[in-house]
Amino acid sequence: MKKLIPTVIIMLLIAVLSVNGITPSYIISAPGVASGMGAKLLCSARYVSGFSQQQAFADLVQYSSILERLDVQYNDEARTVSTSFFGMAPTTATYIEGLGCANDYDGYNQRHELTTSPLPVFTSRWPHGNRVETINSAVQSLTDALVAQDNTAGLDTRALLVVHKGNIIAESYAQGASAETPLLGWSMAKSLTSVMIGNLAYRGLLSADDAAGFSAWQDDNRRDITIKQLLTMTDGLDFSEQYNPGDDATAMLFTEASASDYALGRALAEQPGSQFNYSSGTANILSRLYVDKTGGTLAAAMQDYRTHIAVPLSFQHSIFETDASGVFVGSSYLYASARDWARLGQLMLNKGVLNGARLVSEDWVTQSVQPNNSLNSRAYGYQWWLNSDGSGSAVRWPDLPVEAYSAQGNRQQYVLVIPSKEMVIVRLGWTSGAYPISSRAAQLLQAVD
Repeated sequence: MKKLIPTVIIMLLIAVLSVNGITPSYIISAPGVASGMGAKLLCSARYVSGFSQQQAFADLVQYSSILERLDVQYNDEARTVSTSFFGMAPTTATYIEGLGCANDYDGYNQRHELTTSPLPVFTSRWPHGNRVETINSAVQSLTDALVAQDNTAGLDTRALLVVHKGNIIAESYAQGASAETPLLGWSMAKSLTSVMIGNLAYRGLLSADDAAGFSAWQDDNRRDITIKQLLTMTDGLDFSEQYNPGDDATAMLFTEASASDYALGRALAEQPGSQFNYSSGTANILSRLYVDKTGGTLAAAMQDYRTHIAVPLSFQHSIFETDASGVFVGSSYLYASARDWARLGQLMLNKGVLNGARLVSEDWVTQSVQPNNSLNSRAYGYQWWLNSDGSGSAVRWPDLPVEAYSAQGNRQQYVLVIPSKEMVIVRLGWTSGAYPISSRAAQLLQAVD
């Protein structure tokens, strides 16, 4: 009888929580997700962004008060963070120079076997180098004021940068960030992943109209999913982006050694091309495609990324992290300074050219910012959010020109591109709710006009 008591208590607890909308899957998954999320994000905040342990933890627990219960151990010498949730699901994330952090898993040594180095830093003028001599004092005063206003209101803005006609004209920083701080862009990484696929197309290694061609899909109805459908998130795969324990997104990012393997294993839920379904899994499938097309190993893919993407873009304070399997986490884990994020926007504004190098074709840029052909939500291109779906209906950012588009990420990260004004606006921070990007950007447009 005594042996049955814990089981009965657990069953009653599950029943009570279920009545309150908390599923058994949530309860079972919570320790692993909490520990995995804590180890990964704390490691990167500490050793990639350089934040203090206190700030890193304060950022983490904004996601859920349950994370306050994590046991956290830092090892600054080894640059590791180990976590557990009441002794359950112990997880260690390790920082590696040039690769950033990832959770460790038995049998996955790809990251630990690669020797790499930081990206080169140049003293030439931005966008090639880090020298900025084009500040507009009036716009600078405005960005300073907006950042101060944001942080007084609890919006936690850490960087606000404005590019006009190819020059940085204002940049303001707060909360421990500087012009050299690599900041987490979350889903803005998806937009860089699109550029990486576009670069493969420019080099003749694939076409957007090709079937993705994964061997795991060849024996079922996923075989015909095209790269374009992946880029526009109209692939039809069954993937949930709710970010609760037990949900696809959290399982993939925080409990799996291979994010792309997890996503590739999802079944088809809709006819490809018919429905838009925002999916971090799809972005990681595109990252896997990039790795497969550039040699199939972390070493080969990293060399290709540096040669054809990072160095031509002149990324200088950035790290594109991989998972334990050695595949870029194209959905989420690009850490970059505001100046580096602005380089991505300027590349798009320049129709695929930056620093004298063409990374993607002009047609790729054009197609990237065209509405998709889904039946439900068309204002999304090749991993870029669009202001308009082309139908003349309500726009996403009512204060901005209709042709504006943006990379966007959790906690209100933005690389906003406004072609008619020749402007790129970068906003990075840690906002738990909404952020008034439309009105803030409109103020900056008015200051430039």
